[in-house]
Amino acid sequence: MSLKEQIESYFSQDVAALDRDAALRAFHDLKFFLNDGEVRAANPSTDKGNVEGWIVNPWVKKGILLGFRLGKIQDYSPNPQFRFFDKSTFPLKSITQEDGVRIVPGGSSVRDGSYIAPNVVIMPPAYINVGAYVDEGTMVDSHALVGSCAQVGKRVHVSAATQIGGVLEPIGAMPVIIEDDVMLGGNCGIYEGTIVKRRAVIGSGVILTGSTPVYDFVKEAVYRRTAERPLVIPEGAVVVQGSRKIDGQFAQQHGIAVYTPVIVKYRDEKTDAATALEESLR
Repeated sequence: MSLKEQIESYFSQDVAALDRDAALRAFHDLKFFLNDGEVRAANPSTDKGNVEGWIVNPWVKKGILLGFRLGKIQDYSPNPQFRFFDKSTFPLKSITQEDGVRIVPGGSSVRDGSYIAPNVVIMPPAYINVGAYVDEGTMVDSHALVGSCAQVGKRVHVSAATQIGGVLEPIGAMPVIIEDDVMLGGNCGIYEGTIVKRRAVIGSGVILTGSTPVYDFVKEAVYRRTAERPLVIPEGAVVVQGSRKIDGQFAQQHGIAVYTPVIVKYRDEKTDAATALEESLR
């Protein structure tokens, strides 16, 4: 059987009744390929059935969940003063100087089963979870999170305190996708399978979720998640915090509005991310 078939077979079985050693071997094989970036929770693809150029690999999520079922709580404490306990199947990722990743001292953690490409910079303290894919030249800044199975492209700037949400269940759900050359400002939150297309700029404090519509002033359009498609931020969009009025007498009487992200302009090929954001806020 292929690795995919093995994972799906073991995932469907009662963990108390399956061949534990064989299931662990399959799981460790999956982690090996996740660590090397050869297997991903979602792949860029032009195949039929893709969503905005991406295809989800549900069997990968099944394999990660299988690892949680198979793992036992293990003591990972470096000494009696610093105590850490986690599943035996999910230690920290083994990274060496030869990997070409810069991890600045100060408390960052990268979980085994994630891919970190050469020339990635991780500032302390940051956390990268299992199944995540972080491509070349990306900066993960202080207090930032790259959640489980999130896919982050090349030369992305994940600014301080930004949260890229993770997803393991539902199995078939799209993970958060951040494509190449995206800038995520400080204190952003990108959740619920949102896809941010290449060269977009997400201003500081912007929160993107499946339940909040995004208003495009330039194209006079509104973008929402549907039952079939995730929320998608178009290529080169510059998104900032905005608000919209609430209907109803009480809301109007009290001047109540709710938060919503707003696309105020689009980058051109000559405009870098910082300049685009600065101009949009003038």
